[in-house]
Amino acid sequence: MAQARENVSLFFKLFCLAVMTLVAAAYTVALRYTRTTNKELYFSTTAVCVTEVIKLLISVGLLAKETGSLGRFKTSLSENILGSPMELVKLSVPSLVYAVQNNMAFLALSHLDAAVYQVTYQLKIPCTAFCTVFMLNRKLSRLQWISVFMLCVGVTLVQWKPAQATKVVVEQNPFLGFGAIAIAVLCSGFAGVYFEKVLKSSDTSLWVRNIQMYLSGIVVTLVGTYLSDGAEIQQKGFFYGYTYYVWFVIFLASVGGLYTSVVVKYTDNIMKGFSAAAAIVLSTIASVILFGLQITLNFAVGALLVCVSIYLYGLPRQDTTSIQQEATSKERIIGV
Repeated sequence: MAQARENVSLFFKLFCLAVMTLVAAAYTVALRYTRTTNKELYFSTTAVCVTEVIKLLISVGLLAKETGSLGRFKTSLSENILGSPMELVKLSVPSLVYAVQNNMAFLALSHLDAAVYQVTYQLKIPCTAFCTVFMLNRKLSRLQWISVFMLCVGVTLVQWKPAQATKVVVEQNPFLGFGAIAIAVLCSGFAGVYFEKVLKSSDTSLWVRNIQMYLSGIVVTLVGTYLSDGAEIQQKGFFYGYTYYVWFVIFLASVGGLYTSVVVKYTDNIMKGFSAAAAIVLSTIASVILFGLQITLNFAVGALLVCVSIYLYGLPRQDTTSIQQEATSKERIIGV
């Protein structure tokens, strides 16, 4: 019976990872198509804000389904949302940290060459692993550490684009760029693992936690939207440039965000990183078929490294606890 439950749990985790990978790949391809075909370019900041709203609404609906009755649903909202302001503050931390991360990544891209940015930004993968070890007291085997750094190299090669010569002279500050990328990498690792710790440290419903986080996320993205594009939005409108394809991209982003929280809840942030890497490979292959993108040697080698690293990380580890228990029992028998 225990083995059957373990197999079901493993199947569920693999299913969540597979769905997240496919949704993320579909989102990337759809976004590329929208950006290349949409003549009236929409504001990406408003799309992010709308995505947060849709994720909030879906989470509310799933919580209502989970509670099973209107009375229990109202009680859950009253106790966990309206009656727990500190929990809202606690879940606002990832939203604020992700906002800092996005701004630092943009600043770093402005002061570093694209190739240098691509390489250094992938350090968020081992940074997430380090945060997992220190914040969650989790141990990784030597083989898993090797797979983490192999994944980092693989993703770098997959996304590698050779620098192109340009006549435009841009004033860059490398020290500022490296400082910004370091902050972005730390924010990425910390925010993801912090959210995982909050999810797994209590029995609070996943959908309640999502509602708490998305409420603060809407506030943060709204502020960022009007600070970045406020003047143009007032002139053209909040939904300027939106088409059916844009709404489809937003829907995919929303579903992907929800599945990300499910993956973090039932696996961990490192597996989320592996799933995201697999999505990059799949979306690039789809781009070859749909947009005629040329596969390079760097991509082929990088994709191979990504696949090997996923396999290595997923290899079963030796259960040291059972060995310790057996050794202890043998010592007791000898002592008797």
